[in-house]
Amino acid sequence: RMALTVVHHPGYTIDLPANHPFPMEKFRVLRQLLGEQTLACPIEWHTPQPATLESLQRVHTPEYVKAFLHGQLDRAAQRRSGFVWSQALVERVRLETGGTLLTLEAALATGLACNSAGGTHHAHADAASGYCLINDLAVAAAHALAQGWVERVLIVDCDVHQGDGTARLFANEPGVFTFSMHAARNFPARKAKSDLDIALPNGMEDAAYLAELASWLPGVLAAYQPDVVLYDAGVDVHHDDRLGYLSLSSDGLYARDHYVLNLCRESDTPVAAVIGGGYDRDIAALAARHAQLHRAAADVLAAH
Repeated sequence: RMALTVVHHPGYTIDLPANHPFPMEKFRVLRQLLGEQTLACPIEWHTPQPATLESLQRVHTPEYVKAFLHGQLDRAAQRRSGFVWSQALVERVRLETGGTLLTLEAALATGLACNSAGGTHHAHADAASGYCLINDLAVAAAHALAQGWVERVLIVDCDVHQGDGTARLFANEPGVFTFSMHAARNFPARKAKSDLDIALPNGMEDAAYLAELASWLPGVLAAYQPDVVLYDAGVDVHHDDRLGYLSLSSDGLYARDHYVLNLCRESDTPVAAVIGGGYDRDIAALAARHAQLHRAAADVLAAH
């Protein structure tokens, strides 16, 4: 029986001040939850290494990488990132980015793999933004291209927020196609231009959302014919999310993730999935939403 590769590191979770708005505990609770759940196939856990300096500098400017690694980001830059700089934060971000790299590598080997973190799509070449310090999706895509593992990467971003950092980083890169399906009237205020943007009205529910996704994604897959898909499965599209504005149910999340992963597997395209955003203060409920991705992945793997 096939095992589902899931990448995790205890270092995905670091201590933050009690009142911090970022739900840092969700990674630890998700790992615990996945260890307790019975999925359609067993999980094979993989532990990432921190992303190398070289891999970070493929998409971020050397000046920004240096400032981030050595704590030289000014107050305004730290505020824009959403975090006060610390050495622990640097280690965490490098591990999470290394995790997405490893997930992509595992997907190319097995057809399907998941990270238990990742999706930091607001990070720009020279700046952090919206809790995103290094763009793990971009680092992984650029690494796969540079290593000659693939020639075409499709990034399918279903986080509720537009993947503006990723879109800008790859604006002139034919080897990466950026697809972003997001709430139109949400952060970031100034949108970038992805290769394909699907901007959704506030309050959209399961059926309409899934129909919209199904009307675009198969055509993109068929036309672009990627060698690998990077899938950002943000759960901030859920109706209970604080930062969302869309109204998917937990069943809707599962249906979305199953649809994307199954579509990739049916077209024989390897797919690497990351968990993306999710901002409920109820960490147990939030982790359960993120776990829908891994349940869907196990179901797709078992069916193929």
